[in-house]
Amino acid sequence: MADVVKRTGMIGLGAMGLQMGRHMVLKGFEVSGYDVDAAAAKTAEGHGIKICGSVTDIGKQSDVVFVMVATDEQILDVIERSGLLDTLGHGAVICIASSCSPETCQNLAKLAAPKGIGIVDVPLVLGQEAMNNGQVVAYVGGDDASVERARPAIAAFSAKVLHVGGVGAGQITKSINNMLLWACMCANFECLTFAKKLGVDIPKLVEALGHGSGANWSLSRWGKSTGKWAEKDMDVALELAQDAKQPMPLAGLVDQLVKNLNQERMKALLS
Repeated sequence: MADVVKRTGMIGLGAMGLQMGRHMVLKGFEVSGYDVDAAAAKTAEGHGIKICGSVTDIGKQSDVVFVMVATDEQILDVIERSGLLDTLGHGAVICIASSCSPETCQNLAKLAAPKGIGIVDVPLVLGQEAMNNGQVVAYVGGDDASVERARPAIAAFSAKVLHVGGVGAGQITKSINNMLLWACMCANFECLTFAKKLGVDIPKLVEALGHGSGANWSLSRWGKSTGKWAEKDMDVALELAQDAKQPMPLAGLVDQLVKNLNQERMKALLS
C-alpha cells in the first residue's frame, strides 16, 4: 500500500459519521461508505461518499476504516462478525470512533493483530457543532504505527489528534472527560435554577460567570448541549470504576442527576 493513505471507509453514516466522511472527501480522500439506513446512505452519497452494499465491500477498497455506530454489540457485528477483518489488507487500520468499552477495542485488537490489521480507538469530543465544522478533538489509543497511518484521515475532521496511549486509552480519556463534563452540567443546572428563583437574568448571569472562577465549557454553551449520550457515557465510566474497585461517590450522584437533565430543561432556564 502507498505510504500516504487516501482510500478510507466510513461505516455508520448518521449525524457524526456523515460529517466525518464529508470532511474526508473535502480533504481529498476517496471515501467509501455503508449504513443500514438507505436514507442516510443517500444523503452521504450527495456529499461525494461512494456507497457500498456491505461491510465487506468497504474492506475491499479501504486502507483506513472508521466505525461510528451506536453500541459495543454493533461494533462487534461490523468488525468481527460481518467479515471486515477478513477483507481488509495487511497494514490496514480500523478506527473505532464510537464511544464504547476499552475492553471491546482491546479484544478486537487481539483478533486483528495476527492478520496484520491495526485497531485504534478514536472517540471524539466537543459535540455535533464541532463535528460539523471539522473541529472535534480526537483522543486516540493504539500502537504508534497504526496511529500514524490513520492520523491524516483523522485530522481531516479534527482540530486536534491526541495520541494518549495504547488501545483503549482513547475511550478511557473520553470517559474521564465526560465525567467532568456531566458534573459541570449538573452543577450549572442546579446553580442557574437557584439563581432564576432569586430573580436573576440568566443570560446576563451566564455571561458574567464566564469571566469568573466558575467558568466552564458547558456553561459557555448553555442551552446548546443535548446531553443525549450522558447515560451511556456514565454507564461506561462507572463500569470501569467498578472493575477497578475504585469508589466514585460524586460520579454516582452525577449519574442519577443526568437522567433528568435534557436540552429542553436547560434551555428553559434562559427564557
